[in-house]
Amino acid sequence: MANSIVNIGKYNTLAVIALTDNGAYLDAGELGEVLLPKRYTPENIEIDQQIKIFLYLDSADRLVATTETPLAQVDQFASLKVVQINKMGAFLDWGLKKDLLVPYNQQHTKMEEGKYYLVRVFLDTRTERIAASSKLDKYIDIYPADYNDGDKVELTIASKTDLGFKAIINDQHWGLLYDNEIFQPLRSGKRLTGYIKKMREDSRIDLILTRGGKGKVIDFKETLIAHLQANNGFSPLHDKSSPELIQRTLGVSKKTFKSTVGNLLKTGKITIEKNGIRLK
Repeated sequence: MANSIVNIGKYNTLAVIALTDNGAYLDAGELGEVLLPKRYTPENIEIDQQIKIFLYLDSADRLVATTETPLAQVDQFASLKVVQINKMGAFLDWGLKKDLLVPYNQQHTKMEEGKYYLVRVFLDTRTERIAASSKLDKYIDIYPADYNDGDKVELTIASKTDLGFKAIINDQHWGLLYDNEIFQPLRSGKRLTGYIKKMREDSRIDLILTRGGKGKVIDFKETLIAHLQANNGFSPLHDKSSPELIQRTLGVSKKTFKSTVGNLLKTGKITIEKNGIRLK
């Protein structure tokens, strides 16, 4: 196979080297051959075919492949539900047959069955087992972040604070979204795109969910067009609609809505009618 690195706990594209009654055996390089069980093997698969799989250890600590989609990979954060607790720790449902363990020494607070917790998925390099931790700070980069105001970033919502919501930036740094600039429902574990609002002198990072100025209009334009298309080309929202109705319907402020409507009107994409706006 190619000299690409094969990673446990992540997606890999591997070549089929043998087909048996048990499934397909894949070339995992230095990790050897790995079985893709028959229930996950696509029909009409052939030798030498490349297939995208997720690699992990099963309940018997055997390396195994699956085409199922986990809710998170190694080095990612996710909000997952506790489905069982025993002497080893808490077990989370992460979308695979084998649940994900959070050992007691990796729990920020004692976990309870049935509740959701934001965790970081990691690989124990000693045992090659995948586990999770709710001690999030140990996985956040301690070095000052190198972002510029206005940079587009990927956010994972963490916890509510008195000022707004803490969020993890690009799986690496802490940032803060302020309540008065949030116009959509947020919850722990939600992943979404955001922007760097300000890099503060105290090394803290202020975030915002819409880009300021002209960029904000461009960002929301496609969403508004999609909203119109999904409603037969018409929306009863207009410049007299309440900010609460616009926020509830579209998840943006009235200011952003009006700016975007103006931009689309100027470019001839919509027309203004008595009771709303219509897509041309």
